[in-house]
Amino acid sequence: MGLLVLGTVALDDVKTPSGVKKNMLGGSASHFAMSARLFDDVHLVGVVGRDFHRMHLDFLKRKGVNLSSLTIKPGRTFRWVGEYKKGDLNSAITHDTKLGVLAEYTPQLTEQQRKMTHVFLANLAPAVQEKLLSMVISPSLVGLDTMNLWINTAVKDLRRLLKRTDILILNDGEARMLTDEQNVVKAAKRLREMGPRIVIIKKGEHGVYVNSPHFHFGYPAFPVEKVVDPTGAGDTFAGGVFGFLSKARKTDERTLRRAVLYGTVLASFNVEGFGMGSTAPLTMREVDIRFKEFQQFCAAA
Repeated sequence: MGLLVLGTVALDDVKTPSGVKKNMLGGSASHFAMSARLFDDVHLVGVVGRDFHRMHLDFLKRKGVNLSSLTIKPGRTFRWVGEYKKGDLNSAITHDTKLGVLAEYTPQLTEQQRKMTHVFLANLAPAVQEKLLSMVISPSLVGLDTMNLWINTAVKDLRRLLKRTDILILNDGEARMLTDEQNVVKAAKRLREMGPRIVIIKKGEHGVYVNSPHFHFGYPAFPVEKVVDPTGAGDTFAGGVFGFLSKARKTDERTLRRAVLYGTVLASFNVEGFGMGSTAPLTMREVDIRFKEFQQFCAAA
């Protein structure tokens, strides 16, 4: 079975109150894969430049990520330089972005991958996401992530893609921007009218809200004592949610609730270290221990 994820594979320079790290492996597809690989086989689709160090490729392979459709092109890898200030770790300050080989990227798939049914379109230009989706013969579950950049610059492409999406994952600011609704419940309903049957709205340290035609629910964030680096937390969350759903092969309420709980737990590990420092070593045993703790935390009296 397995799942496909399309997104960025990046080199990140990050500064937080906890320190500075340079040339870390990052990107939406990388963080997603590091989480989803705990539940299902992950096929990563993306592009890097010739400057992308071999150790990053070996690392992803050791974690079981299939790199058959990770293209290596002449040029520089997508790079992000960002900072988080003390007291506002929910907001990243972008100092520099270099698209490199990502600027003219067209995804490629193997024949085996074209037959896969579970596809997640991690943060990337909607036109590129749509190209990938058009290559898949008969997708049965399509997940989508987006960001304010594409809402501002490519909203027509995004709205067209939403009609082909089953599960939309975005943050509360993006939901409000896309719908002009300040209330997240109203925003979620408006988003479902655009195509997705399930909308998952991330609210950072305030948790998550899920809306579908037959049920809706919310969970708090897992309480973390010290946030080291929030970079990739949303992608890690998405990987946990979609990875669990891909393994389960269903999206009923009970399954979706467990998927969101797992996604929240994995995101909590992510923020406790720089880059993938806390998610890469994880096993399901460690994840399940925190999962049970979070279930107790969320339990009604």
